[in-house]
Amino acid sequence: MIHTATEGELTILTLDRPDKANALTAAMLAELCRAVQAAQDSSALILTGNGRVFSAGADLADVGRLATSPLWEELSTAIADHPGLTIAALNGTLAGGAMGMALACDMRIAVPGARFFYPVMKMGVRPQPSDPPRLVALCGPARAKSLLLGAQKWTAEQALTYGLIEEVADDPVAAARAMATAALQADADHVRDLKSLF
Repeated sequence: MIHTATEGELTILTLDRPDKANALTAAMLAELCRAVQAAQDSSALILTGNGRVFSAGADLADVGRLATSPLWEELSTAIADHPGLTIAALNGTLAGGAMGMALACDMRIAVPGARFFYPVMKMGVRPQPSDPPRLVALCGPARAKSLLLGAQKWTAEQALTYGLIEEVADDPVAAARAMATAALQADADHVRDLKSLF
């Protein structure tokens, strides 16, 4: 359910469970962790999904166990620690725990019809530890509270205005490839050195 494509210095990881809105199971989270670790030598890493939804978050059949699983934090930490440029190419709606994957990336691009929500208030669960500070760093404390405490749903245009994403594009993978061009053309050590400044 996770597809890996390697093109020279570029690795693309695709969530491939479109019939279930790319909802994440424990097995998928573990596989994603392994895939991100295996891509450590890539100068650029793109995360995307197959279908109309990037990810609906935790699989409802597994949500009880996943609510407190350390795998979410392991995955977002692995993405944040990746030495190359990381981009979330959001092919559709981003919801729930899957938000952490995008927040951990260096940049985010979404299709015009994407929606963004993180319903921890409604579900009675806590977000993963690193998600609120990353959300605050991107959007500011008031916007972060509106998403987490107010359970708001944002459109792609709102997410762009609020700083959650950097670009809206009909083909986010193509846009992510373009965004990664300079990193892919640069020396890999230089990419890692510049990334270490942030």
